[in-house]
Amino acid sequence: MNPIYTATAHATGDGRNGHARSDDGFVDFDLRIPKEMGGPGGATNPEELFAAGYAACFHSALKLVAGQQKLDVNGTEVSASIGIGPLDDGGFGLSAALVIYAPKLDKATAQTLAEAAHKVCPYSTATRGNIEVSISVVE
Repeated sequence: MNPIYTATAHATGDGRNGHARSDDGFVDFDLRIPKEMGGPGGATNPEELFAAGYAACFHSALKLVAGQQKLDVNGTEVSASIGIGPLDDGGFGLSAALVIYAPKLDKATAQTLAEAAHKVCPYSTATRGNIEVSISVVE
C-alpha cells in the first residue's frame, strides 16, 4: 500500500492516564482510565477514540457504497461501541459493535448496504479476523 495520508499522534505521561496529541494539533487532550476499569474517569480513553474513528470511517464507507448503488442515505447515522476485556492469556482484547440507522431504506436493504460497507471500510479491513465485529441495523 502507498499511503496518501498519514496521521501521527503521540502519547505522553502515564499511558492511559496520560496525554495524547497529534502533530497537526487538532487532537490534544488528557486520557484517563474509565471508572469501570478501576481508573479515575473524567477524560476520554483509547476505546472512545477508536469508537469515534470507526463510526466516522464506516459512515463514509456506507455513503460511498450507497452512492455507487444510487441509494438514498440522507439522515443515516452510524454508532460504534468498542468493548475491552481480559483474554485467557492474561492480555486484553477488543470487540466492536456497529449500529446503522438508515431512515430512508428498508431494513434488508440497509443490512445489505452495511455488509458492503464493511468490505471497503479501512477500519473493518484492519479488524477483520482480529476482533469480533457485529453489524446491525435499527429502524
